[in-house]
Amino acid sequence: MLARKAFTLIELMIVVAIIGVLAAIAIPKFSSLVDKSKEGYTKGALATIRAALSVYYADNEGIYPADDLALLTVSGKYIPEFPLTKLPGTSHPNSRAITTAADMASLISDTAGWAYLNNRLDGNWGKLTVNCSHSDSGAINWSTY
Repeated sequence: MLARKAFTLIELMIVVAIIGVLAAIAIPKFSSLVDKSKEGYTKGALATIRAALSVYYADNEGIYPADDLALLTVSGKYIPEFPLTKLPGTSHPNSRAITTAADMASLISDTAGWAYLNNRLDGNWGKLTVNCSHSDSGAINWSTY
């Protein structure tokens, strides 16, 4: 009599259970990596806008824009467009909006996007940050970057 070579039902169930356990461990880890990549994108975008702002400042002999930073995107000289803010773990949508303020106390309105202090009389004139009062995955407030 010929012996049949096949897997038993128990062996298949054990393999499926092992795959299920591995998936249960890997999926949350993957989700956390996606959130960290979004945070990294936002921090990199902030650095890009600040660099464009610094070049504008140098080109204009120590003067920051007094508008909503639209001057940075004119004909793409400093930056072609404002990048999105991606703020995982918050209820904020991705946003390119620029909120301006005349003083530090009203700079952060927690509406996502970017916050820019455009008052020449304020000592923090030219400050640009993320317009969010929530914390990132490292428990650091977004507006402190």
